Parts: sequence; C-alpha cells; structure tokens
Amino acid sequence: MDVRPAGIHHVTAIASDPQANADFYLNALGMRMVKRTVNFDSPDTYHLYYGDRAGNPGTIMTFFPWPGAPKGRLGAGQATTTTFSVPEGSLGWWAEHLASLDVPTSRPAERGEEDVLTLRDPDGLLIELAASTDHHDTEPWDGAEVPTEHAIRGIRSVTMTEQDVDGTVEMLHGQLGFRLESEDQGRLRFRTNAAEGGVGTIVDVLGRPSAERGLVAAGTVHHVAYRAPDGQAQEAWRQTLAEDGVGVTEIRDRSYFTSIYFREPGGVLLEIATDGPGFDYDEPLLELGRSLKLPPWLEPRHEQIAASLPALEVR
Repeated sequence: MDVRPAGIHHVTAIASDPQANADFYLNALGMRMVKRTVNFDSPDTYHLYYGDRAGNPGTIMTFFPWPGAPKGRLGAGQATTTTFSVPEGSLGWWAEHLASLDVPTSRPAERGEEDVLTLRDPDGLLIELAASTDHHDTEPWDGAEVPTEHAIRGIRSVTMTEQDVDGTVEMLHGQLGFRLESEDQGRLRFRTNAAEGGVGTIVDVLGRPSAERGLVAAGTVHHVAYRAPDGQAQEAWRQTLAEDGVGVTEIRDRSYFTSIYFREPGGVLLEIATDGPGFDYDEPLLELGRSLKLPPWLEPRHEQIAASLPALEVR
C-alpha cells in the first residue's frame, strides 16, 4: 500500500486569548470557524478549527487557546512558518486590508521569485500569504469581510527550521516519500507526490545551525498533520514507521478524523490524520462552528465543561 503523504491535513498552534484568536482568523483572515470544541486531553481548553466553507482537509488551521499561556519562542526543531495560498494578484488587496486593521506586514526580499506577504497573529505566530496560480479544489468562505476573489484557498506550505537538516531530509525523502524540488540559500523545498497544485503539498526545511531551540507555547505551532485517505492507509503508515524504528503512537479518535503522532529527527511533532468522517459529522454544514461540540465520551459533562470555558463570541 502507498503510504506517502497526500498533503497537509491541518496545522495546530497555541494561542492565549480565544476571543482575540477568533477575531483575527475570522475577521482579519476571513476564514470560517468550522468547529468549536475542546482539547480532548484537556477539556477545560477550547480547540478551535478554522478553514474553508466545508472544512476541507488542507485548509484547516486549529488552535489550543490557553488564557495566560506564556509566550513561546520560534527556533530550531519547530514548524516556524505557516503559509496560506491566495489567488495571484491578491497581495496588494491583502496589504491594504491588513493595514486598515493595524496588522503590520512585510515582503521578504530573500524568497527569490516567490511573492509572499509576511505577518503575525495576535500571539506572534508567523504567517505568510503566498500568491499562487496553483489549482485548489477547495471552497473559499464567502461569509466574511474578505471578498471571495481574494480569499484564502488553503495551506500552501509549512517551514521547518532545523539546526541539522540531515535527519529531517532523510525522513522526508526516504521514509515519507517527499521529493526534493529545489534548494536556495539554505531553504530546501520538498513536495509530496500528490497531484500538482493541490493544497498543502510543500514542506520547506530551513537549515539554521546556530539557531536557538524553539519553545512551544503561545504563538508557536504545536504540530503539523498530513493526510491519509482512510484508516487502512493510516494503519499501513503507522506500521511502516514502527518497523523503521520511529516512535509512533496508537491510533487516536479525534471524532472528525483519527490520528497518529510521531516526531521527525529534528523534533517537529507530526501527525497523520484521516480525511473523514469530516466536520459535518455532528452538525449540519450550514451550522459549522456555531455551538460547542463534544465527543460522545465528554457529552455527559457538556454543561460542566461549557461553564468552565471562557466566553467566546463569533463576531
């Protein structure tokens, strides 16, 4: 069975204030809240999911917002940048839109021909918007202030910063089936073997031997999840990793998908998540994200859990 990745499923990061997080991703970036649930391992904490209209795999950015969480530190052994795709010619509109919201942006000079806009969310999480001509089989959200013609299409790539890239490169290429596409100024670009132009097909590995180790806390990525089409492919992937001596978890039920977790040699936590059953598993598509949803084993405590969570208004 082919156990190579089909692209990014989601990226999960840590935030502090849930209201500031929701306001930024819903209003500044124009994404849809596709699920309002809790951290299944710590149900007194929200788990907020943002994505396109249907919450398609490859469009999802999720957060654990811990009020009062300490500030994290970007550094080696982390996924340090999450890059979203926007339509070609949209970056001018985005620069004006974000400036109107007092969100500083910049255009890095060292990225060659790739046209990107760099910004940070309220917790300092590093984000890029990349102008892309790729075809994206996603559904831009049309219920926000961002016009559909400029809306985010999905996650284009993640950048992993490493002190020593050798082990990471060996896993990406040798065990996970990514192919090396280019190398420029210490940035190695890998792509999945999925169809060209799909969302989430790029992984950049940035070699920084003198970089300080990162600290995972507010404003940093917790893990990056890749797609498996179904549970059979996920189990095949888990068995292959285990046979290669990688410390991989058992399959865990996340209601909207199942997951396995492992670390690449540089320290970045990776996940393999199934495409299904999807975010309309427990609420209609038109009502995604409007109310708190809990997995069946937490539902008997719904009232207690809801009372323990901070107030959150989807504005």
